[in-house]
Amino acid sequence: MTQAPVSNTKDRSAGKSHRLHGLDAARALAIIGMLAVNVGPRKEDGETQLAVLIYDLPHGRASLLFMILAGIGMSLMTKRSRKTGAPLPWQTIVWRATLLIFSGAALQMLDHDISVILTYYGVLFFCGLPLLRAPTWLVTALALVSLAAGPVVWLYLQQQTATTFDFMAPALTDPLWTMVHATLLTGAYPLAVWFAPFLLGLVLGRLALSETAVQHRLIGWGAVATTVPMLAWLYLVMNFGFPDSEYGWDRLMSAEPHSQMPLWMISGCGSAVLVIGMFLRGEKVVVHRLRWLVSAGRLALTIYVAHLFMLAWLVRPGPHNVVEGYLTIAIMSVFFIAAAHLWWRHLGIGPLERLLRWPPRLTR
Repeated sequence: MTQAPVSNTKDRSAGKSHRLHGLDAARALAIIGMLAVNVGPRKEDGETQLAVLIYDLPHGRASLLFMILAGIGMSLMTKRSRKTGAPLPWQTIVWRATLLIFSGAALQMLDHDISVILTYYGVLFFCGLPLLRAPTWLVTALALVSLAAGPVVWLYLQQQTATTFDFMAPALTDPLWTMVHATLLTGAYPLAVWFAPFLLGLVLGRLALSETAVQHRLIGWGAVATTVPMLAWLYLVMNFGFPDSEYGWDRLMSAEPHSQMPLWMISGCGSAVLVIGMFLRGEKVVVHRLRWLVSAGRLALTIYVAHLFMLAWLVRPGPHNVVEGYLTIAIMSVFFIAAAHLWWRHLGIGPLERLLRWPPRLTR
């Protein structure tokens, strides 16, 4: 997808007008949400319910938004190939996937105390390659299979091994089998479950996202998918109580963040679709009033990697309390958004985003 100007004569993408700025703004929101969750504050005894609610709001949902946008981006990047039969840019996709896998595993070695999502991102790029020209019904069916069967397999294997998965992403120093196992099943974003939101993104990327009717459907269905699973979860908890085992079948009714269960996955994907639909519907507002957010979305990879180094070198072992946590989140968010906006206005594509574009495609 080509770059487009954001009402700025200095914008280095001037003269092109096909980019959906709402997707950039949504990507920025996902990055800031993940930053907030990764920084903290860590939950402590005596915290108010409001503080817990604010902390939980982006927990897991920001990652799902980021993952769905990855699928949309991959679908848009290969739209011409799908429509005209032109060769797929598979060299670029393979390059990006390889770079993300190795950089994610290397970044996991930093002392930031979080699970890096980039490794899973890269593996999903590889998994998505065979589906780029597949019929939409097939991609949708595979997403539903992942949504329904993934959590069952995830729980079943824990029951069979009597082991609770540790939710840690693979690091470059791990043995190969450990890296594979953590990527597919035991990590924070197991592909057995998280293939569903990525495939949902592939499907959404095939829609006419610039059309008002499509945007309204995204908002409507996103709102329904966000609320109905949470209401179902509340009903189940009120009548049957919370799950009382680490990996029993009663966990299938859980809607807690990162539970990997269907209710949570549906609600989280619904909120992501709702956010995407709202930003797309407000495209004019985004272009004229939220240009700083658009810039941050265009430098999302650079911001994500930079925040890992900042956490490891400047923040940890903090934050030590709620006030410190929220202050840290605010400072980091403002800094990254401002820096990204200045970079985009004066230098264009971000440093790590440039790396994703190299080397150029070997075939035309």
